[in-house]
Amino acid sequence: MVTPYLAVNGAVEALEWYKRAFGAKQLERQLEPSGKLMHATVKIGDSFVMLSDIFPGSDMKDPRDTGGSAVSLHIFSKDIDRIWKKAVESGARVVMPLDNQFWGDRYGKLADPFGHSWAFSYPAKMSEEEKERKREEAMKTMGSGGPPGMPNE
Repeated sequence: MVTPYLAVNGAVEALEWYKRAFGAKQLERQLEPSGKLMHATVKIGDSFVMLSDIFPGSDMKDPRDTGGSAVSLHIFSKDIDRIWKKAVESGARVVMPLDNQFWGDRYGKLADPFGHSWAFSYPAKMSEEEKERKREEAMKTMGSGGPPGMPNE
C-alpha cells in the first residue's frame, strides 16, 4: 500500500476542507500546543491520506510556495460527478473540466485551495463513435500544445 502524505501551511483548515469536499473520514489527529497539525490520517473512499503542517527544518514544501503540486491524487469512483460537484462547490479550482474522454474515462482535474492536484475518473459509457470523435478533437488540440491538464500520471 502507498499512502500519500500531504504537507501544507494551514493543515487544520485543509483537513476540514477534505472532510467537506471529499467526505474524508478523520481517523487520527494530533495537534501541537500552538494548534498546528502535527499529523492526521483521513480515509477518502477506501484510501488513506496523511497530512500535517510544515515545520521548520522539514524538507516538505507547501505547493503554493513552489508553483504547484508535483503529484496528483486520483479519485476513482462511480459517484465521480457527485464528488466533483461537491469539491467545486467547496472551492476547488477546475484545471481540466470533468468530461467523457477519448480514452474511455469520465475524467477531470481540480486544484484544492491548498495547492494539491486531484484527478477524478470512472469508466464512461460512450459509443465507439463518440470515443473516436473525442479522439479526433483531442488530436487537433494536441497539435497546439495539448489540452490543459492532460493526464500524464
